[in-house]
Amino acid sequence: MAPTLPPWIQPLQQRDPKFVDTYMAQREHILRDGAIPAKYKHLMTMIVDALQTHPDGVQTIANRARAAGASEAEIQEAVEVVYLFGGTPALVTAMNAFKS
Repeated sequence: MAPTLPPWIQPLQQRDPKFVDTYMAQREHILRDGAIPAKYKHLMTMIVDALQTHPDGVQTIANRARAAGASEAEIQEAVEVVYLFGGTPALVTAMNAFKS
């Protein structure tokens, strides 16, 4: 089953489906369980999205982390890491992790 395309890349699907397929395959390969479990990879990407002020991304990725087995306590600690390194603006963005 093919992964759902993120909304931000969907317009490119019409223009260059081969590129999108390659990108999605690489993304799925990188974010799967490996030496680092997938749930931790998703928490890392959630932290980066919060630091980059992508609130919708934080929400989506937090839900992916949950689906990969991350607990609410793990998500909470990731939000606290965001605050430590990104300050209050990053904390405001990271709080999107708790929107369903």
